[in-house]
Amino acid sequence: MAANTSDTTRDDRARDRDETGRARNARPRDALGRPLPRGAAGVPRVPDDATFTPDEALRQAQDLIDDGGFFHAHEVFEAVWKTCPPNERWLWRGLAQVAVGVTHVQRGNHSGARALLQRGRDALDRPHAPHDVDVTGVVAFADRLLEDVGAGHLVDTAVLNFTLRAN
Repeated sequence: MAANTSDTTRDDRARDRDETGRARNARPRDALGRPLPRGAAGVPRVPDDATFTPDEALRQAQDLIDDGGFFHAHEVFEAVWKTCPPNERWLWRGLAQVAVGVTHVQRGNHSGARALLQRGRDALDRPHAPHDVDVTGVVAFADRLLEDVGAGHLVDTAVLNFTLRAN
């Protein structure tokens, strides 16, 4: 079969790029992180170049989680993951994976939810974590959600929540 030499399916619009030339998506997003059409009103986003101390990140992410903003909490965790010491990457990556796993539950993508929740809970399954993060509680939350999603139970996404630090 001959290769299609026409480029009629290619989108020739310029992609959003940062100062280093890396692709960036400047389109607005909805509360679950899905891209909206250009010009649409979206929700505030975590800037790509955001930086947080661990305490700032945990406070902001908890506020977002409490409001159901798991996608945006994942972006906060990802920002710290990019800049943290190597011996903490497991923590921030695991938290980001659990948060985006919950986002997939909110979106109805149970296959994606199972994969990311499993990866995140496996990364966090340690007896202690830096910054007083309650990894035992986050893992227990992920396990319960994995069980519900795996069993095909209807998950009330309005009540999904976990606590990052034990009180």
